Amino acid sequence: TPVASVKKNIKNFPSTAVAFYSKALMEKFIELYNPKKIAELSHSSGTFPIYKITEDGVDIAVYRSMIGAPASVLQYEEMIALGVKNLVAIGSCGCLDKAIEEFSIIIPHEAVRDEGTSYHYYPKNDEIRMNARVVKILEKVLRQRGNSYIKAKTWTNDAFYRETKAKVKRRKDMGCRVVDMECSAMIAVAKFRKVHFGQLFYSADNLDSNYWDPRNLRNYSLERRHHMIPLAIACAKEMHIELEKQSRA
Repeated sequence: TPVASVKKNIKNFPSTAVAFYSKALMEKFIELYNPKKIAELSHSSGTFPIYKITEDGVDIAVYRSMIGAPASVLQYEEMIALGVKNLVAIGSCGCLDKAIEEFSIIIPHEAVRDEGTSYHYYPKNDEIRMNARVVKILEKVLRQRGNSYIKAKTWTNDAFYRETKAKVKRRKDMGCRVVDMECSAMIAVAKFRKVHFGQLFYSADNLDSNYWDPRNLRNYSLERRHHMIPLAIACAKEMHIELEKQSRA
């Protein structure tokens, strides 16, 4: 059991949560929802408030996650220790397929494990699958809201400058269409802790060319990402409803 850097046994702590990797999205969420602060995650890297909103009767905790598999998992473990059973994470991804347009919504359903954290939680294997039930819930919400999306395998690599041409080709040959820094580790933690994790990406830079193309990575348009905030909340709410129903059945 992890030793959380937060107060334990917070009364009525939400069992469902959303994590934003983007500071700008987190700030916009606070502006839009005016949430109540209920706790905080505190580390040598800083203090990260945890907020709570109630959406159609469902309490949802919201926090900003640090990037990279070890840091993201650190906070995830502490959220689980507080009582979180369902988590939706929202962040950007790089494209290994130039046909994927900027700001496309991606649902990762499987990940290649090119980080070290997941191997402390899940048996050694090159790939790991997202909970199929969670993927179906995310797809359902996106369809109901009229959002187009791509379901794709991701390559989780938390070494910033080691996305070499040879590695990109190898991962493309394995079926990966996008690359991220946390997903496979977060899936592994969820499986180990017997909780539920889902992820939504919005596409950013392109690695499917002779030279790296930063596209929107250097000039994020917050206006083009605003919709990810209510979408994340909707996905978390539906996960809570569907998975609570499943646990009672």
